[in-house]
Amino acid sequence: MRPNVSRHLVLAAAAIWILAIAGCARKQTVVDDAALRAADGDSANWLTYGRTYSEQRFSPLKMIDEQSVGKLGLAWSYDLETLRGLEATPLVKDGVLYTTSAWSLVYAFDAKSGKLLWQYDPKVPKDHDKYVCCDVVNRGVALYKGRVYVATLDGRLVALDAKKGAPVWDIQTTPKDGSYAITAAPRIAQGRVLIGNAGAEYPVRGYVSAYDAETGNLAWRTYTVPGDPSKPFESDAMKQAAATWSGEWWKAGGGGTAWESMVYDPELNLVFFGTGNASPWYDQLRGKGDNLYVASILAVHADTGEQAWHYQTTPGDNWDYDATQPLMLATLTIGGAQQLVVMQANKNGFFYVIDRENGKLISAGTFAPINWATGMDSNGRPIENPAARDLREAALVQPSAEGAHNWNPMSFSPTTGLVYFPVLVDASIHAIIPHWKINLHDQTTGSDRAYRGPARDAYLKLKNAGRLVAWDPIAQKEAWHVDLPDPKSGGTLATAGNLVFQGRADGKLSAYRATDGKPLWEFDAGVGIAAPPMTFSVDGVQYIAVESGWGGPQVLGNRPPGRGHVGPGKLLVFQLGGTATIPPYQHVVRPVPMPTFKLAATKAEIEEGRKVFANTCARCHGGDAVSGGSVPDLRYAAEATHEMFEDIVLGGARREFGMPSFMGDVTPAQVRLIHAYILDRARESAQAK
Repeated sequence: MRPNVSRHLVLAAAAIWILAIAGCARKQTVVDDAALRAADGDSANWLTYGRTYSEQRFSPLKMIDEQSVGKLGLAWSYDLETLRGLEATPLVKDGVLYTTSAWSLVYAFDAKSGKLLWQYDPKVPKDHDKYVCCDVVNRGVALYKGRVYVATLDGRLVALDAKKGAPVWDIQTTPKDGSYAITAAPRIAQGRVLIGNAGAEYPVRGYVSAYDAETGNLAWRTYTVPGDPSKPFESDAMKQAAATWSGEWWKAGGGGTAWESMVYDPELNLVFFGTGNASPWYDQLRGKGDNLYVASILAVHADTGEQAWHYQTTPGDNWDYDATQPLMLATLTIGGAQQLVVMQANKNGFFYVIDRENGKLISAGTFAPINWATGMDSNGRPIENPAARDLREAALVQPSAEGAHNWNPMSFSPTTGLVYFPVLVDASIHAIIPHWKINLHDQTTGSDRAYRGPARDAYLKLKNAGRLVAWDPIAQKEAWHVDLPDPKSGGTLATAGNLVFQGRADGKLSAYRATDGKPLWEFDAGVGIAAPPMTFSVDGVQYIAVESGWGGPQVLGNRPPGRGHVGPGKLLVFQLGGTATIPPYQHVVRPVPMPTFKLAATKAEIEEGRKVFANTCARCHGGDAVSGGSVPDLRYAAEATHEMFEDIVLGGARREFGMPSFMGDVTPAQVRLIHAYILDRARESAQAK
């Protein structure tokens, strides 16, 4: 018997050794070009922002399905220790989860247990948030050949060692200390890291850059709008674009930043991205013309950055209708033939299906109420409503500047043939600041957020709404929708389990049946969810992950903040049978105390202070001085804050906490008017309790 026992022990040891080797081989697999191209067949991992190069955000995992989803529970959570917005899509590779939080912080976790493996802080200067229109968010990282790539709020691209989180290289992609910012996740194409930038509300010129993933060397850069025409144009595309501009647009930069969507097609070797608004917003201030290539979808060659084609969604954009919403690649059967398409649910209310080989519009349908256009002509150009562009007084325009659909990712199920995305039904008042002049140190929109007049009276009678929409891209019509309790909500995930997951502003993570929208499950995180859910598996167990953390712009359209629940942000990971819990959180709104600080001011001065506040301070501190909660509500300011008010606003006394200096943007006299208005709002709120 002895020899047999030994033989069994040897065989067992050999089996263990073989399994160990297999396990090591699995953990040592590399995210390279081949792995990214084959990501659709790798159901366990989520290797890039939209899971695959197509960015359809569809997972073939179906352990969690419409029958079992009711058993879904929290597996683990991690407190990301911020009240600012969280918008990242976590990535997972071989049981390690990588994600980001506010201020471009990066984390690596054991995806199964939630153990923190490492954390990286790029030390973004806190006062750089002056140049960020919509919170200090970050939407995630890219993985490639043992490295993690993150773009930082202050315009850097950093390569980290995936095992240790240590920096390998750190490149400044934008002018240092300039008005640019980056909130997007990088993308990978042919050994290069692709990144755009944000800032079209400021005096910037948009561009996209490609960096060698190994060395950080710049491979190419392609601009989105033309520069000073007295200097040589960087490309034929820029020369052609310049003919569509007038005046001295380049002095304000032109805008057109590629601040979010980007997708790579390895078969065509094309990179597609969307561009933002022009600067200033209004053609009365910047000059007439189509202003190529703002509010456009561009295709460029991945090797060189040379433009292959463009499609402008909103010619001569006058309403902040960026075309930076998520782009998605698919193969659709249209008219009996298969077509390679790129799809987008645009801010302007149109859902676009475009031939991605040549940029020709295949179809466009409206998924939300619009009044800026009445349809499309035979050339794929929107038929404008002239009244929407008439800003001699003001115009009430739908959709709002927030967009009928914004950055929040959408998903596509090849099983149902439907695209799932959040929709905002709202309008904006567009008015120009009287006697507006460009300020190269601050926002350059020209939009008068302090406007009071007939258009505002009509606006206040409107009701905004939010919904989750399932859209048929071939028929260009809605298949179903779910009305949501808050107008704004998060991105979506579709799975082979016939499920659609979405987070909401009220903190609920919900699962719906993909075929008809029937609600099947929800979890109350207590804190609003703007980020998109994702899914992965480890050791045969499927998980759902999402970040909860509500932030974003502090003015919704021209209204004070939405009802999104602001609170401590967390990373939440779920599995079937999960039993973990998180402490219940409820944001308590304290009564505004009566201010004791005295500052003499007339009604006329307070009104002037309201106007300056609306156009300078409301972007962070909220419309009507009502903060959403992620930044201080100034109605609650302490006596000490009032005593050093000018030193804070002009002197930068609280720069390290994220309050920049506005020296050169407002005068000491205007600071006094702002202060008087805030004190008046505090007294008004205190008396109303």
